[in-house]
Amino acid sequence: MAPIELKELKTQLQELVDRVFVRPSRSPWGAPVLFVKKKDGSLRLCIDYRQLNKVTIKNKYPLPQIDDLFDQLKGATMFSKIDLRSGYYQLRVKESDVPKTAFRTRYGYYEFLVMPFGLTNAPAVFMDLMNRIFRPYLDRFVVVFINDILVYSRDEEEHAEHLRIVLQILREKQLYAKFSKCEF
Repeated sequence: MAPIELKELKTQLQELVDRVFVRPSRSPWGAPVLFVKKKDGSLRLCIDYRQLNKVTIKNKYPLPQIDDLFDQLKGATMFSKIDLRSGYYQLRVKESDVPKTAFRTRYGYYEFLVMPFGLTNAPAVFMDLMNRIFRPYLDRFVVVFINDILVYSRDEEEHAEHLRIVLQILREKQLYAKFSKCEF
């Protein structure tokens, strides 16, 4: 890694430790890390879970087809998009699976306590959770696609009520949105 990446690695590792997303590990597993540049030029820490994903039993939970989701929006004139902050990090990993999430860096060996990005089943697990949480409202005024929630309504008054319901559910389930990425 380049010196700038090593500095960023230290910073991001400390943030993960401080937020109790990772802990030190002695796991026999251990994926390498790398950085990918984001659109804004900042660096995203990525764990290369390809070897783990090869031996993982795949969760066949169906991810929705975008075209099917759009069919639900007929007649709607009001739309709001809610983007869940650090989506997968809001899910805890089952304790028996925590060692499998281990990754190695020159600054230590760590394992995730929350669902990391890059695991083959992460999208399906998160989608299943969101569908269970919003089941009563799916096909009525909520569309969920992994960590994005689209609230749609026929008019402004109805939309205000729909948003209130969705935001209340998120509060109750302790799921948090990233306001800067939401559109109301």
